[in-house]
Amino acid sequence: MAKKVKVTDLSVKEIITNISESLKTDYEENLNEFTVRIPTKTGSGYIKAFQFDNGIGAIDIDILLKNKLIIRFEEGLVHPLKLIFNRESDFKHTFDNAEEHTVKHLENIITASIPANNHVFEFPANKPICIFSLEINRKEFETKIESFIPYMNEELTDIFRDVNGVKLFYHKSYYSLNISKFIKEFTECELDDSMKYVFLEGKAYEILTHQLQQYIDDSNEPDRKKILRQETVKRIEKAATIIKQELESIDSVAKLAHRICVNQNTLQNGFRHLYSMSVNEYIRNQRIEKARELLENSDLNITEITYKIGINSRSYFSKLFKERFGITPKNYIKQKRINTPKSKSA
Repeated sequence: MAKKVKVTDLSVKEIITNISESLKTDYEENLNEFTVRIPTKTGSGYIKAFQFDNGIGAIDIDILLKNKLIIRFEEGLVHPLKLIFNRESDFKHTFDNAEEHTVKHLENIITASIPANNHVFEFPANKPICIFSLEINRKEFETKIESFIPYMNEELTDIFRDVNGVKLFYHKSYYSLNISKFIKEFTECELDDSMKYVFLEGKAYEILTHQLQQYIDDSNEPDRKKILRQETVKRIEKAATIIKQELESIDSVAKLAHRICVNQNTLQNGFRHLYSMSVNEYIRNQRIEKARELLENSDLNITEITYKIGINSRSYFSKLFKERFGITPKNYIKQKRINTPKSKSA
C-alpha cells in the first residue's frame, strides 16, 4: 500500500517537519540543516534540507522504500521554483489535474506550480531513490535576481520575476557533467558547522548558475549544444568500450555515433572533453596500445598483428608505432621476445 504524505510548499524546513510528522519520527536540526531519517518500518536512508539566505534552499534525498511513497505539495504562501536532479531510479511527477511526467535517471526538471495545479511526486518501492533539489522562494530571491539576469533568456527571466507564483512552468532535460560534479561535492561535503554552511551555499549557487546556462543551451539544435550532459557521458563511454572491443572491424565515426544514438558533433565533442582527443585519435591510440600488448605477449608476427588491430598496411602501422614509442615494431619485438625462441618476427 502506498504511503501518502502532504507537505506545505513554504520552506525546506516545513517540508522536513511535515514529512517527519507523517512518518511519526523526529527530525534533527543543526545550523539551518534539517534531517529526517526514514524509520526501518518504512525503509532506510534520509531526507536532508538546507536553508540559505535570499530564499535559496536545497533538499538531498537518499532513500530506499518498502512501499511506494506519494508526496503532495500543498499550496504555500509563495510557490517556490524547483530545480530537481534525478541521480538514480525513475520517479513520477504530476501537477494536480494535469498529465503525469516520468523523470528518468540523469534527467532534471525546472518546475513551478500554481494554486490550481500543485506538485505531486511518486517514488517507487524497492528501488534506490537519490534526488537533489534546489528550492527558490522567488519573492525572497528578488533582490538577488539582477546578478543572474545575464544567464537567462526572456522566458526564464519571466519565471524568476513571477514572485507570487502565478505561472505554471515545466522544463525537462538531461543535466550536465559539471552539475553532477557540483551535486556530488555538495552531498559529500565533510566540513563542519559554519565552514560547511558557506561551502554548501556556494555550491548551491554554482548549481543554479550552471542550470541557467544549460537551460539556454537546451534551446540550441542538438549539434550546436556546447554543454556535455551527464547522460551523454554514458553514451561516450559506451562508444569507447565498443572501440576497445571491436578494434579489428570498428565502424566509421558516423556509424559509431548512430549506434550510441548521438550525432557526430556530440560524439567528437564528448571524446575531446573526456579523453582530450578526437574519435579517430582515440581509435588510433587504442590500436597502437593493443599492438604493443600483442607484440609483448603473443607469438603473432607483425603482419598478423597489423590486421588484428584493424590496420591494412604494415608500413603505416610501423610508422604509427615508431611515432608513439620511438622504435620500430621489428626492433621492439626483438627486445621483448628475446627469451622466446619460437617467436616469429616476419
